[in-house]
Amino acid sequence: MSTLVSLSVADFTAALASAAPAPGGGSASASAGAAGAGLLAMVVRLTLGKEKYREAWEDLEALLPRLEEARVRLLELVDEDTRAFDAIVAARRLPKESEAEREARKKALDEATLLATTVPMQTAFFAEQALRAAPAVGEKGNPNAASDAFVGALLLAAAVEGALANVRINLGGIADAELKRGFSEDAEDLAKKSASSLEACRVLARSRGLLA
Repeated sequence: MSTLVSLSVADFTAALASAAPAPGGGSASASAGAAGAGLLAMVVRLTLGKEKYREAWEDLEALLPRLEEARVRLLELVDEDTRAFDAIVAARRLPKESEAEREARKKALDEATLLATTVPMQTAFFAEQALRAAPAVGEKGNPNAASDAFVGALLLAAAVEGALANVRINLGGIADAELKRGFSEDAEDLAKKSASSLEACRVLARSRGLLA
C-alpha cells in the first residue's frame, strides 16, 4: 500500500482537498513540521564549510542530528496520523448489538482514541524539538538564507499548534482522568515552549527586515 509521504506534493495536497476526512490536519501538521526541520537543516549546511562563518560551525553542526531526527520522525507521523484516524473510524463501525459486542467496541474505541491523541502529541514534540534550534540557526546561520530559517520556524510552529489542536479535540474521548490531565499539561508545556522559540525568531526576523 502506498504511503502519503510517497505521493507527489500535488497528489498529497489533492488528498487533503478531497471529501475524505483523512488525511487531515494531523498529517498536514506533521508534513509542515518535516518541511520546517528540513529548511533549518538546509541553512545549517549552507553555513558549514564557509570560512566567513567558521565561528558558527561547531554550534550549528551540533544541531544537525536533532533536526534530521525530527525531519525523519515527522515524515513517519504523516502516515501514522492518518492510520490513527482510520482506527477510530473502524472502531466506531464495530457491531454493538450484544453486551459483549458493546464492550469490545468500547475497548477498541478507547485504544484508538488513545492512539489518535498520542500520535499528534509526538508530532508536537518533535516539531518543538526542531523549533528549539531555530533561533540559533537564524542568528548564526548563513544570512543569505535568513528568510529560509524564518520560514522553517513558522512551519514548525504551525506544526506544533496544529498537532496540539488534534490532541485537544481527542481529549474528550479519553476516560482516564489522570491520563487526560497528563496530555493536557504536556500540550500546554509544548505550546509555551513553541511560542517562546517562535517569538525569538520573530524578533530576529524584524531586526533583519523580514517582518514589517
